[in-house]
Amino acid sequence: MDGSASDKSAIINPDWPLDIYHVFKQIQIGQVCYVPDAGHSRLITLSHQDPLIKTTVLTTEEEGVALCAGAWLGGQRAVLLMQSSGVGNCVNMFSLMNSCRLPFLTLVTMRGEWAEFNPWQIPMGRATPGAFELMGITVLRIDHPSEAGEVVSAAASLAFDGDRQVAILISQRLLGRKKW
Repeated sequence: MDGSASDKSAIINPDWPLDIYHVFKQIQIGQVCYVPDAGHSRLITLSHQDPLIKTTVLTTEEEGVALCAGAWLGGQRAVLLMQSSGVGNCVNMFSLMNSCRLPFLTLVTMRGEWAEFNPWQIPMGRATPGAFELMGITVLRIDHPSEAGEVVSAAASLAFDGDRQVAILISQRLLGRKKW
């Protein structure tokens, strides 16, 4: 950490992924699918360690949208973990969730924001909220570690109790400065 204010806030609750995992347990998430991502690594590890959660590594993010639809039709709740750079891969598949009125929950680690070192990440990082909104997906955001559990719980209620599609954007500032 470089000692900036955001890095200090991460020290207050360094295990916010554990808060999210506890929400997953409370709302009975049965499947977690993901394309490997360092920002989600702690949550992925927790999910793999839980014998009641089936984890699926994806080759591309849009497979996760279909997996979430199939899980719901099969009687389970699923969540898709991805990075903002993968959102563009999913736009066509988002229409499935909206047209069929299937609940959908995704947690998206943001790139292209605060202290981004890779210029290739900036365009999709900027476009991510708008891409979701254009497809009719409600966008919520986690900017501070203390918000993680509450935001995921609220999003899950909206998705699974209200048959809505919800994306939670996890601030790049929350994840900390990346170094190349």
